[in-house]
Amino acid sequence: MSSLLTRRFFLGSSLGATAALLVSTALPRMAMAAGAGGRLVVANDSEPRQLNPAIAASNGVFFIASKVIETLGQATFEGVKPLLAASWAGGEDGLSITFRLRDGIKWHDGKPFTSEDVAFSAMEVWKPLQNIGRELFANLEKVETPSPDTAVFRFSKPTPLQLIENALPVVSSVLPKHLYEGTDIAANPANSALVGTGPFTFAEYKPGQYYLLKKNPDYWQKGQPLLDEIVFQVLPDRAAAASSLEAGEVQLACFSAVPLSDLDRIKSVDGLEVVTKGYEDLTYQLTVEINHRTKELQDLKVRQAIAFAIDRKFVLDTIFLGYGTIATGPVPESAKTFYTADVTRYDFDTDKANALLDEAGYKKGADGVRFKLRLLPAPYFNETKQFGDYLRQALSKIGIDATIVSNDSAGHQKAVYTDHAFDLAIAPTVFRADPAISTTILVRSGIPDGVPFSNQGGYKNAALDQIIDEALVTLDPAKRVALYQDFQRKVTEDLPLINVVDWTFTSVASTAVKNIANTPRWAVSSWADTELDG
Repeated sequence: MSSLLTRRFFLGSSLGATAALLVSTALPRMAMAAGAGGRLVVANDSEPRQLNPAIAASNGVFFIASKVIETLGQATFEGVKPLLAASWAGGEDGLSITFRLRDGIKWHDGKPFTSEDVAFSAMEVWKPLQNIGRELFANLEKVETPSPDTAVFRFSKPTPLQLIENALPVVSSVLPKHLYEGTDIAANPANSALVGTGPFTFAEYKPGQYYLLKKNPDYWQKGQPLLDEIVFQVLPDRAAAASSLEAGEVQLACFSAVPLSDLDRIKSVDGLEVVTKGYEDLTYQLTVEINHRTKELQDLKVRQAIAFAIDRKFVLDTIFLGYGTIATGPVPESAKTFYTADVTRYDFDTDKANALLDEAGYKKGADGVRFKLRLLPAPYFNETKQFGDYLRQALSKIGIDATIVSNDSAGHQKAVYTDHAFDLAIAPTVFRADPAISTTILVRSGIPDGVPFSNQGGYKNAALDQIIDEALVTLDPAKRVALYQDFQRKVTEDLPLINVVDWTFTSVASTAVKNIANTPRWAVSSWADTELDG
């Protein structure tokens, strides 16, 4: 089934010439006069509802915003290193972390960056509003600012320094206090027209066409950025991304924007290269989100039946063409520190799935249908959409009639995370080095409505909540690991969600683009040192 989908997809790529023409006519002419640094045109397949990474710590947002808004620390292959912070140190009791900030940094509007901005961002944005920060900073009591270059985080309970350090590239996007204080932060215009300290300034957004970023001439890292402009060209059709690369209209496509089955052909195109590095800290997880408000899905046997109905090897081999691993639980095998294989497994078994549904009391009707569900695949990747088609057919084999509901990015987030108008949803969740960073929030109860990429299925499990909370205040690394391994066992036993495949991404770039993939989160880094050759 999936191979047929892929062939149809490729047939769609024959429209590439048309897509390339659309690219060329949509780009802003004003940028054609860019200076020696040049313009980098990047394929971008989605238009996030807003671009503020301090509120929505998601890669769709980071992809653009990380060039404008900076964090306290940045990911490198040697670990997390300072960015806006010059250094940090934790108290021995785990109750404080002191950040020393760099001097002389200014916001894009000329105001000075100070510890007041960090304190405001932490207490007014990361802790109360951010999808990940809500959990990570739950015990953050206050941030003291004894000087403009010092911010002291005070916690009510011991907080592992290693956890906060690992989280800095994800959760510590700093906002300008002077633009947000006293406003409705979630509705602030600066969430779309970003003002940051980064190497690029936000210049323009044309819905359905492009985002334009321009060089920050006053950037604090002297000699950077090396580009004059970055254009994120909106190309929701990934076949268009591939053809635009071949036509030279686009110079870079990240996050597997070029279909996997197209890569062998792309490799042979002069002037293009396929890059598999630069995503080491961005393991994506193909996940089935479950709405536990749905009567049938409240029954564990039904959730188990769905898990048994999924042929993970077929999904890996056919949709991901082998670029990934079969998932066993909420922590991927690549996370060596925390991963355990000692979890409940759900090997493909349709007979067992049907038996479980019979035991649950959902017998097949005369039409072979037991009950109906709404299935919402996330629109962000071809693979999630293809898996949606696969899952619909897999469910039909066990008598579940699933109707696919397709939305654009904003519509999908509203339907799943705000309106809860789904029964099953397919999400590309992300594992970011530590289970406390974006993974536990997928099952933790008590998450307010509207928080994207979180438990919006109404799942509640006091035992899991207790493990999550205890791990957040456990300083002993070995004990933290043991808690998260217990977390994996309980998740796979009770199935608040179903993990299917873990995968990373590829980039396709013009060989003229230099200094790419030089960090483990490169696609969502600042690109201050990225340059064009010639």
